[in-house]
Amino acid sequence: QVQLAESGGGLVQAGGSLRVSCAASGRTIGNYATAWFRQTPGKEREFVAVIHWVSGQTSYSDAVKGRFTISKDDAKNTVFLQMDRLKPEDTAVYYCAARQGNMLLFTRANYNYWGQGTQVTVSS
Repeated sequence: QVQLAESGGGLVQAGGSLRVSCAASGRTIGNYATAWFRQTPGKEREFVAVIHWVSGQTSYSDAVKGRFTISKDDAKNTVFLQMDRLKPEDTAVYYCAARQGNMLLFTRANYNYWGQGTQVTVSS
């Protein structure tokens, strides 16, 4: 079992920056990919970014490419999402998710470990 805990959400003005963190605990040694998803009320949870723990390979949605950066700290078992040039449409609850395997996948159904989410609000 893997436990995930997000932190770092908050309120920021448009154009600003925020970093959210995802701390992993439990059975974290292995071939895992960790992703960020986000969700607003009434909408599907959408993929934001993913990183592989072993290879460090990353992938981003078109909506955030060039503005967000996903990274990891192996010693702390933590994945970060640095969000720059934030827009009001980035407002959402941001969820961390993990799955075992080599592939970087972009669909909610492919991830079996989830955090509780952290709210990010971008004011205009």
